[in-house]
Amino acid sequence: MIATLSPAQIEYLRSQRLGRLATIRPDGSPQNNPVGFRYNEALGTIDIAGYNMGASQKFRNLDKEERVAFVVDDIKSVDPWEVRCLEIRGTAQALRDIDTYIQSASRELIRITPARVLAFGIE
Repeated sequence: MIATLSPAQIEYLRSQRLGRLATIRPDGSPQNNPVGFRYNEALGTIDIAGYNMGASQKFRNLDKEERVAFVVDDIKSVDPWEVRCLEIRGTAQALRDIDTYIQSASRELIRITPARVLAFGIE
């Protein structure tokens, strides 16, 4: 099942540049990394590119387990206190030999397909 993000959630993603990607290591333990990302409107996915992405542990983790969680959050205001959070659970593909949104990055990309979206402070 593919989850669709709301227009407000998409706009929030467009306003942010850093998220955290949780993958599962081959030994079953979790790994959580800060990552840059872009929302791919044509596919409804989250795309994560980077320098030397194919050599990263998070990329290799997807060989064994495709389930991931991706979180973007921030503090909109401290007075009054307003926190925004978007958590996307789904599956991810480790793609090779693909053009990414970063011109000088390696040709690997992690593409997340949302299955469940949890949000607060955004709508």
